Amino acid sequence: MRLHLITVGEPKLTYARLGWEEYEKRLRRYHKLQVTRVSGRTQAQESEAVRRAAGKAPLVLLDPRGRQFSSPDLSAYLDAQAVGGVGELAFAIGGPDGHTDELRSSAHLLWGLGQLTLPHDLAMVVLVEALYRASTISAGEPYHR
Repeated sequence: MRLHLITVGEPKLTYARLGWEEYEKRLRRYHKLQVTRVSGRTQAQESEAVRRAAGKAPLVLLDPRGRQFSSPDLSAYLDAQAVGGVGELAFAIGGPDGHTDELRSSAHLLWGLGQLTLPHDLAMVVLVEALYRASTISAGEPYHR
């Protein structure tokens, strides 16, 4: 399955940039991967840019109000989407103000990384690592232990 990672901005801090690059490289062993960086001056512009970037792909928005997954549950979710014929999923991290209500209501899924508020750079690394970990679980590999 193809994964499309859409972020408002890119990691600015060195640790986050290096973490993103490492897990992006690892994730490419399991999925076709597209990364799109968008921007906007307002929350509405950012959300519109995310919507345009996702195109027709089901959109999974990272949002603190969203469903929380364990790693095995995320793996099962990705597997179910692939088995169900979904060829591509788009995952999006919004800007500092998050996503608009309109974009949230049109999303395929809201995914919450937990109840903590994470810095944008760290959330980006957590996203790509979580997808990598879920992919290793699906492949029956031991990374997730």
